[in-house]
Amino acid sequence: MIQFVKRTSLDDMITQRVNFLTGYQNEAYAAQYRSFVEQVRAAEAPLSSTRLTEAVARYLFKLMAYKDEYEVARLHTDPSFLAKLNAQFEGDFKLVHHLAPPLFAKTNDKGELVKKAYGPWMRSAFGMLAKLKGLRGTALDPFGRTEERRTERALIGEYRLAIETVLQGLNTESLPLAVEIARLPENIRGYGHVKARHLAEVRSRWRGLMGQWQGQVSQRKAA
Repeated sequence: MIQFVKRTSLDDMITQRVNFLTGYQNEAYAAQYRSFVEQVRAAEAPLSSTRLTEAVARYLFKLMAYKDEYEVARLHTDPSFLAKLNAQFEGDFKLVHHLAPPLFAKTNDKGELVKKAYGPWMRSAFGMLAKLKGLRGTALDPFGRTEERRTERALIGEYRLAIETVLQGLNTESLPLAVEIARLPENIRGYGHVKARHLAEVRSRWRGLMGQWQGQVSQRKAA
C-alpha cells in the first residue's frame, strides 16, 4: 500500500519554528526569526520562487535554536519527553544523563570535554535551569562566556549578514548560488569539538561561495 504524505507548506514550516523558538526563548526572539524570513520572502517573490526563503527558514532556525545548557534542561523536563519514556519502557527504570558541562567537565589529552554520567537527581537541576533560560546571551549568563556559546551566537549574525548580502544582488541567475549559501549551516553538526571541526569545514566553503557571489556581482557591474 502506497501512502502519500502531505508536504508541509512554507507558512506551516515557519509557524512551527516560530512556536518552537517562543518556547526556546521568548516571543521577541521568535519574532526576530519571523521578521527576517519574511524579509527574504519579499525579496524573492518577484522571482516567483520560495527556494531561498525555505532554505533560510530551515537554517536560520537551526542556528537560532542551538542546543545549550538551558535547552537541554528544557527538553529533558518537557512533559512530552517524559511521556515518551514512560510509553517506551515498562517497570522500574533509572534515567542516567551523560553530559559534559563546559564549566565542570574534565578534558582529555586533546583538550576535548569528557562526558560523565549523572543520576536521576539531575532532573531536579534541569527543572531549575530551564526556568533560567531568560539569562541566555546576557551578561548574567554563566554559560555564555565559553568559546562554543560565543561562536553560536556570532554565527546567527554572520548568517543574517550573508543573506542580506545576497538579497542585494538576487535575480534568477544568482538564485541557485544564493540557495547554496543559505544551506551552509546544514553541515554544522554535533556538539563541542565535533561541531567545531564541522564548522571549520563549513567556514572554508562559506568563504569560497561568498567569493563566487562577489565575482558574479562584479561581472554584472562590468557588463
